[in-house]
Amino acid sequence: MIVADGLKFIIGGLILTIAFALFAAGKDSITFLIIAVIFAVMTLFLTFFYRNPARRIPTDDNLILSIADGTVLSVQDIDNAFIGGKGKKVSIFLSVFNVHVNRTPAAGQIEYANYNPGKFFAAFEDKASKENEQTEIGLSFKAGKMIFKQIAGILARRVVCNLKAGQAVSAGELFGLIHFGSRAELFLPDNIEIMVKKGDKVKGGETVIGRIMSAEEGRL
Repeated sequence: MIVADGLKFIIGGLILTIAFALFAAGKDSITFLIIAVIFAVMTLFLTFFYRNPARRIPTDDNLILSIADGTVLSVQDIDNAFIGGKGKKVSIFLSVFNVHVNRTPAAGQIEYANYNPGKFFAAFEDKASKENEQTEIGLSFKAGKMIFKQIAGILARRVVCNLKAGQAVSAGELFGLIHFGSRAELFLPDNIEIMVKKGDKVKGGETVIGRIMSAEEGRL
């Protein structure tokens, strides 16, 4: 399955491939043939990049899911007013070979979805978290509030987010994508037990990032 936002790129590549292939055949031109092959390879890559594979979304509403495919860059202590104070930030790096569609981490209601234009540092650099183009989403869920972010990288010049304030969402719901290499982050309150560590591979809508702790666990 291909995500809708990628179809225009794939169709454009296909049209150019066919056009140059026809030119090559009509003019018996090696140059046009080489260009046609290049566009064909690009189109195949775009088809691979904009794939949207089916995911087995966990049904336990005490789980917090990854919003993206990729590799965990870091798990850091934070203090954030929206989530209610202390918590953890989980940062995920998406290479160009990862699936780039994004999925909601938990069921709840969107409090805000703010787009912030910015710079385009490499997504694995810490400064990309604050300075790069990004969309920041605030979510109220059963255990409080969390933030998740889509962050553009050095190759990605646009993030796509289809969420709006007041919107109700379910866990693992497709909500957008980030073009090419990029970064995703979750800001989770301290009543969430983090289930991943640096270097872990994660899948959006499937991998468990954290678990809501019981009141007894939270007091330990």
